Amino acid sequence: MSLIKIYVIEDDMFYARYLKHHLSLNEDNEVEIFNSGKDILKGGLDRPDIITLDYSLPDIDGLTLLSDLQKRWKNVPIIVISGQQEVSTAVKLLKKGAYDYIVKDDDTKDRLWAIINRIRENVGLRDQLERLQAEVDAQYDFTKIIGNSPVMQRIFDMMKKGSRSNITVSITGETGTGKELAAKALHYNSQRSDKPFVAVNIAAIPKELIESELFGHEKGAFTGAVSTRKGKFEEAHKGTLFLDEIGEMDINLQSKLLRALQEREITRVGGNKVIQVDVRVIVATHRNLSEEVKAGNFREDLYYRLLGLPIELPPLRDRGNDILLLAKSFLENFCAENQMGAKRLSNAAQKKLLNYHWPGNVRELRAIIELAAVMTEGDVIESDHVNFNNTEEISDVVFEEGTLRDYTCKIIEYFLKKYDNNVVEVAKRLDVGKSTIYRMIKNDEINV
Repeated sequence: MSLIKIYVIEDDMFYARYLKHHLSLNEDNEVEIFNSGKDILKGGLDRPDIITLDYSLPDIDGLTLLSDLQKRWKNVPIIVISGQQEVSTAVKLLKKGAYDYIVKDDDTKDRLWAIINRIRENVGLRDQLERLQAEVDAQYDFTKIIGNSPVMQRIFDMMKKGSRSNITVSITGETGTGKELAAKALHYNSQRSDKPFVAVNIAAIPKELIESELFGHEKGAFTGAVSTRKGKFEEAHKGTLFLDEIGEMDINLQSKLLRALQEREITRVGGNKVIQVDVRVIVATHRNLSEEVKAGNFREDLYYRLLGLPIELPPLRDRGNDILLLAKSFLENFCAENQMGAKRLSNAAQKKLLNYHWPGNVRELRAIIELAAVMTEGDVIESDHVNFNNTEEISDVVFEEGTLRDYTCKIIEYFLKKYDNNVVEVAKRLDVGKSTIYRMIKNDEINV
């Protein structure tokens, strides 16, 4: 563990050196003595990890100095050491935010040692959390999200604007385009970044359990509710609640969600207590919610409540060379995580990636790149290492330039190859006449 900086404020020099000697027995403690309130309040001092404070200093009242130290170094634990044994004094100081209160006697050094060891554990945890927070912040920094295409630059601009306020953000886009990544970037670049980010996939929860999942429930509210449980709204208090696949929510529950958003309050299932909640809401869906409203599947008032700042993520096939930027990033990360040594994509492999239409978007690209890295024996990923699913051939031909007649011939060729030239099966699959396929074969319009 790194050094713990301890400031000892004590006007009795003998007692101050006594404390310093005892605390310095742990070589990880770096102890500095201050003989007055004036000395500790001078400028240029580094932030300490712990302060011990003599309550009865000659130049500044103990309560006043405690307050001044708390303003200067927020959240630094301050242990008050005093010759006064009055309980009221200890209670007053603890209410003002002192970490602990110790009376000067023969056991002072041992109690102080125990308290500081407890604080050291908390400081280690705090440092770990700060490091993790820094890593998360870096991961979701807008500049770290990969994409140089004009369409993504416009998305980044919208996201930056969305992160500056608590406006509801609605994210749309095909499955696999990175809607949750965008939601996390919005959260971790906002003023709520140090508060919870809570994600709920509405489509993954049985509709009869969604209300309990969102709003919580009281013990005995229903069969199986053996204890009281907080819902996602309470878990996300002061932070961000991400409702993924919001278009899948049962219309009967939508009114309760609308009320929670409007009133900023919820009631647990089976309970009567109204609970205030402060959450920033981000929703995502692959559905067209305006069409769902017209079809009667989604409440119009909830739709307008959720619309907020709309961000539509583009499919990967519309992002041009971003495909290669993402592929190279996925490849580099996968090789590093698996100690595989650096690999690169050949020109042919890159061309193959650019010509594919990516129905699974970024998620599919990651999976294909990771598989290619495993399949190749050398340090170069060739075209034949890049394997798409069984629609690869048809997707490639459909997205090449050609006439409708060309497409028709290519599609029939693909299905004939897939079904071992079984014309009857292909005719059934494509809902075309057998005679049409036989005629195209006879006229050499398709190759078998």
